[in-house]
Amino acid sequence: MREWPSIVPGTPEDYYVVVNHYGWFGAAFAETDLDRANYETTVADLISGQHSDPLHVIRFNPETNRSEDVSHGIAQEILRRLDLEARNVPSALEDFIDRQVGGHRQLTLRVAS
Repeated sequence: MREWPSIVPGTPEDYYVVVNHYGWFGAAFAETDLDRANYETTVADLISGQHSDPLHVIRFNPETNRSEDVSHGIAQEILRRLDLEARNVPSALEDFIDRQVGGHRQLTLRVAS
């Protein structure tokens, strides 16, 4: 049987990029491949320390011409995952978490030494 293309439009894909502070060189978007610029990989990369001093996470979608700073939500998700795994907040993320969530932390946090 012949397959016809779907009449349901595909879901536009969101991409996530990290704005990282590179010390004396200043802030810039961290380079990443498009196939790794998704939500799960971005959160995992932040938790694993792939970014030394993240400032913001920006979600953008070229098909819908929309972008948004999603740093607060990403910080909350990181805290949620670390709490579930009973892990400490990595030192590279302490400032990011403080800037994005601040005193509104609702989870029990363990700060790495």
